[in-house]
Amino acid sequence: MTAPSAVVGTAPGATPADAARDVLRQLAHQPYGQVSNSVYETGRLVADAPWLDGHGHRLTYLLAEQGADGSWGPAGGYALVPTASAVEALLAALVRPHPTGPGPTRTEVVTAATRGVAALSRRLGDGGSRPDTPAADLIVPALATRIDAHLAELHGADGSALSGAPRALPPVDRRRVEAVTALLAGGRPVPSKLWHAYEVLGPAAAGRTEVTLVDGAVGASPAATAAWLGHGRRPEPAARAYLDAVVTRHGGPVPCCTPITVFERSWTLATLSRVALPVRPAPRLVTELAAALGPDGAATGPGLPADADTTSVTLYALARLGHPVDPGSLLHYDLGSHFCTWRGEDGQSVTTNAHVLEALGWHARHTGEGGRRYAARVAALADWLREVQRPEGHWADRWHASPYYATCCAVLALAGYAAPEVARVAIDRAVDWLLATQRDDGGWGRWSTTAEETAYAVHVLAVARRPAASAAIGRALGLLRMEQTEHPPLWHDKDLYSPDLIVRAAVIAARTLALEAVAPMDGGLPAGGGRGPTRA
Repeated sequence: MTAPSAVVGTAPGATPADAARDVLRQLAHQPYGQVSNSVYETGRLVADAPWLDGHGHRLTYLLAEQGADGSWGPAGGYALVPTASAVEALLAALVRPHPTGPGPTRTEVVTAATRGVAALSRRLGDGGSRPDTPAADLIVPALATRIDAHLAELHGADGSALSGAPRALPPVDRRRVEAVTALLAGGRPVPSKLWHAYEVLGPAAAGRTEVTLVDGAVGASPAATAAWLGHGRRPEPAARAYLDAVVTRHGGPVPCCTPITVFERSWTLATLSRVALPVRPAPRLVTELAAALGPDGAATGPGLPADADTTSVTLYALARLGHPVDPGSLLHYDLGSHFCTWRGEDGQSVTTNAHVLEALGWHARHTGEGGRRYAARVAALADWLREVQRPEGHWADRWHASPYYATCCAVLALAGYAAPEVARVAIDRAVDWLLATQRDDGGWGRWSTTAEETAYAVHVLAVARRPAASAAIGRALGLLRMEQTEHPPLWHDKDLYSPDLIVRAAVIAARTLALEAVAPMDGGLPAGGGRGPTRA
């Protein structure tokens, strides 16, 4: 098994400009993107593709990631999906042993599986709230069905195989699975975004001819691609090559979504372009980013539908880099009151609408035609963002576990493109919330201090131009470590993940703002006043 290539981080003591140049080099040289491994997705390969190179490494990874309480993943409801996947994978490895090469012993797998079943039973029985992660209402019941079948087989074959483990899981709500299964079996249309979770759709998905490979993958997902191959498809060299390449890059475990080329480049370039760093991306990066835009916008990865979030950030990044493209494609997602991430979306996204506000707002401000076409939507969208602000002063979103990310997106959009009288009160409330939630170590974080969440807080405080905000930034400066290359998973996919280069860009940009904020300013501003992100 080939180990993953090392990611070279920024050397300690480097300037933000040096760090930004390093990020841009990696954008160009690693186009598939840098994204953390996924317990959920890795578990699906253990269960559905034990024949794939690196099976033993994936089992070892699952055992290493198990928590002290027997579960996988972070606190609360976020542990449910990765725990279900890991448990089903370990049970499948016991029911259908496969030569692994280097890897854990059967006894070690039995021990981990027994602890995992107990932890999953507790999670399912606690009745707590579940995070809004994609396809969770399909994943959990589908895996619970498989787990119950494995438990029945293991207990029936040898009652001592899983001594102490329950014989079945607590009941789960299967209505969503049954509805999707009926649609698939009846040949009726289903949202194309479901193919990203093809691995839990069952045999009814096998006959759907609209499921095709794009760049060798189904739904930009290793798990979906492996399951598609396992549904009796003829050998597909492109799919096998995709899986082999992902496994090799990551050393056995795999991420949920790969490649993330457009997503990574658009977010990274948009973030770095907000601050006055003397760096420019290679022309090829800009050209390829523009080429990713189609009539419906841009998609996060190959085989995924275009969405308003990726489209708007791509448009904004291109505009900030001097290559504006008319944002008319975003109108496909206009619901009147706000914009959906994609048509038929359940719920709504604060961060998608903040990004749409920036994309439309730039064109409304900088082009005559944009002003005529988009000014009214910009004003209405700013009002909508202000209305969905939480009473405590922050925002929350369905694409990220941390309210600091959503708050940063909303504040930057309002500060940049809302009328001052609309933005001022909302931003002041957000700043008050940030000042109240700063931790004793100077950072911010939902569960513990992270460089990522601290960076988002600094981006917001840099807008405030208040002495208290500047003092808070000063206390956070030492936590903005640009050399850090891996970050705790906080972004929503089938389980939590980290798009590490995107996060590094946020930290680099925040450190740039923080260094300015703690230096004396000219023009009568208080020391540490900072100029904040540019409004161009």
